[in-house]
Parts: sequence; C-alpha cells; structure tokens
Amino acid sequence: MNGLTGTVANLYNIFEPDLKITTAKGKYFNADEKLMSEIKSIEGVKFISKTLSDKALLKNIDKQTLVTIKGVDDNFNKVAAIESAIEDGIYGLNNPEKNNILLGRGIANQLQVNIREFVNELSIFSPVKGKSTSLNPEDNFNQVYCTPTGIFSLNDEFDFQYAFVNIETAKKVFDEPDKVSAVEILCDKDSYERVQLALQEKLGAAFVVKNRYQLNDVLFKTLETEKLATFIILAFILIIATFNIIGALTMLIIEKRKDIKTLYSMGASINLIRNIFMREGFLITGVGAIIGLLIGLLVCWLQVQFHLVKFGDEFIIPYYPIDVQLKDFIWIFGLIMLIGFFAALYPVRVFTKMDLVH
Repeated sequence: MNGLTGTVANLYNIFEPDLKITTAKGKYFNADEKLMSEIKSIEGVKFISKTLSDKALLKNIDKQTLVTIKGVDDNFNKVAAIESAIEDGIYGLNNPEKNNILLGRGIANQLQVNIREFVNELSIFSPVKGKSTSLNPEDNFNQVYCTPTGIFSLNDEFDFQYAFVNIETAKKVFDEPDKVSAVEILCDKDSYERVQLALQEKLGAAFVVKNRYQLNDVLFKTLETEKLATFIILAFILIIATFNIIGALTMLIIEKRKDIKTLYSMGASINLIRNIFMREGFLITGVGAIIGLLIGLLVCWLQVQFHLVKFGDEFIIPYYPIDVQLKDFIWIFGLIMLIGFFAALYPVRVFTKMDLVH
C-alpha cells in the first residue's frame, strides 16, 4: 500500500505544487508586490509561481472541447515537474510574447492535434465579462489563437481536462489583467508543513493554504483507508495464527507438569513459574516475527529489483510498486508481540494453576 500511495503521490507531484494559496472567497485575487513579499519572507519558500485558470472552449477547425485553461508564469516549471510529463514537443510557455499552448494527450486526441505534422492554430473562447449581450455572438466571447508546442500525458483525469498557456495569454482570455486564481509554491525538502503553518498564520483567514495531499484529500484518504483495512485484515490472520502459540504452550505445560510441581515444592513462587512459560511464549513469538519480517523484506527486495509481480505495459507502471518503510516493520512487530502476549497469557495462567492445585 505504501508503494501505491507513493506512486499516486509522484503522479500528482508532476502537476501539483508543494503548497497552493487561493482566496477564501471568490475565484480570483490580487497578487500584488506586498503579498508576494510576505510569501517570500517565509523561511523554506524556494520558488513562487502565479497561475490563472478557468474553464474555456478550445476549438480546432470543426473539433471542439471544454477544458480548463491554466495560465502559468516563468516559474511554474520550477514549482511543478510538468516538463517531465511531456511526451511530444516542448514546454514552450516561458515566452510571454507568443501564445503557445501545452495540451493533455486526451485533449489532443479529441481535437485531432498531431504536433509532429503541420498543425493549425487553436482558438480559445471565453465569455466576455461585464458587457451586455450583443446581436453578434462573436462579440460575446474573447477569442485568442494559440499554437500547440507540446503534449503531456499523466492520467485521464489531467489529460482530458487541462491545457497550459502563458499567464499573459490567460489574462487575455479571461479578462483578468491584474488578478490570479492561485499562487503555487515549491518548498525546501521536507519543510512544507512548517511553511504551510507559517503562511496561513501570516496571510490570515482571507486565504487558504493547502498542500498537495489536501488538494486531493479524497484520493489520499481513500488510499490511507485501504491501507488501514489491509492492516486490520492481516491482524485478524495473525490472531488466528496465534492459536499455534496457545497449543504449543499448552502442550509444553502438560509435558512439564512434574517439573512445575518440583519447582513449586522447592520454593519457587507461582509468578516465577508463570514468568518462565511467558518468556517461552515471547521467545516463540519473537523468533517467528523476526523470521517472518526478514522473509517479507526479502520478498519486497526481490520485487523492487526484479519486478516479479507485473501489471502489464498498458498500466501507468508495469509492475506492482513497493515502498519499504521502517515504521511499518515496527508496527507489525509490535502487533505480533502484543497478540503473542495475550495468546500466552491464557494457557500459562490456567494450566499452571491447575497443575499446582492438583
């Protein structure tokens, strides 16, 4: 489950920033020099990118589709690793003087765009704001012509929804010369939680600061729930397996009845005798747990190195992903020892008492 969560997180890392600042009310806000200075003053902020996004109609001759146009500035490819997802063409969005557009693979297929051949300019249409309806339908829309420079591919959610343009182009399309829809931030490694708290405290309730996990909270909560469910199912399997410990200790106590009575007659307390068998139970449980964890680690290593369990080439990743984390080994070992303790407690208390009474 760690491997699946990490794979999904890496996919979203390409598109989503470490932190994203949006307005608490409305769709757009002014990202003036004062606001940008406050953001830059937070320790751990590495790069900042202004973005402007909204729905628009994208048209190629007689083909058209409704997409989310996201205008990005020169820092966006530093904040998000979108360039690594480009499979055809180039990024081409850092020149504000050219109306270039980067398309998702799904959108390119819908519009029948092939950048390896001659391509027409695409038209972006967005409703004109603050103007009365004109008798001429074309007067009711902003229209900007863009040249496709590249095609990216992540997954269907992004490929059929997003197209990227320079933020100057987006301002023309959406009639928003001074406002942005978000400020996206790249933080120093492993510092996004601290930076997020500092930003939220400094910016106040007027802005919302979210990390990439909160931006896709339903998806990641679902993955965490699946991981918890898997852990609980395995815990039940361990509980069933502990009946072996109950049986082993019971047979051991029955076999050592004479020795138990001899020790008791020599002055050994009942607690001392019980501790001997409890330690025996811990020894059985501990050795079994260590051997099992080592075998599990070996299986994980084999999967990482040789990809024994495969999905197929049509999947995003062709093999089952594995991410070994120390905390999982600690949790599993602790759970096994806890179950082993309660499994040993019953036979030791009941059968030693019966032997001493008789």
